Amino acid sequence: MFWLLFCIFFAACLGAGITGGLFPPGPWYRALNKPSWTPPDWVFPVTWMILYVCMATAGARAAMAEGNGIAMAFWAMQIAFNGLWTPVFFGLRNIRLGLGIIVILWLTVLCGLLAMWQIDWIAGALFVPYLVWVTIAAALNAAVWRLNPDEAAKGSA
Repeated sequence: MFWLLFCIFFAACLGAGITGGLFPPGPWYRALNKPSWTPPDWVFPVTWMILYVCMATAGARAAMAEGNGIAMAFWAMQIAFNGLWTPVFFGLRNIRLGLGIIVILWLTVLCGLLAMWQIDWIAGALFVPYLVWVTIAAALNAAVWRLNPDEAAKGSA
């Protein structure tokens, strides 16, 4: 049963991840001013694949636990906001709205982590690297907004 659930949750993660291929960063993003601590491009797909395995494992473990309703609701919410950020930031080129979405994503990941921790501490622990990465991504989104005020204003018009 675990492996079937894992595959379902992993498919949801890959579904969210497909938005990266549909809305690649491209020349627009490369032309933006970014902070010196911006990770190199190759780090993003590697990190996301590792995180998707952790997220799917956490989801499968939590799905098998008793009293999992709240944890599953937050898992569903976080994957929805995860999949929404890329089309907004890279597709619409809306830096400000992207920041709003990633803040909501961060909150749903934190709440999901806490909810899963209560029913299966391993599932909760598997969300810790995800929360760290979303924290870095949110800080990067905020820095891009700060470093590109004219471009940020265009996206919100």
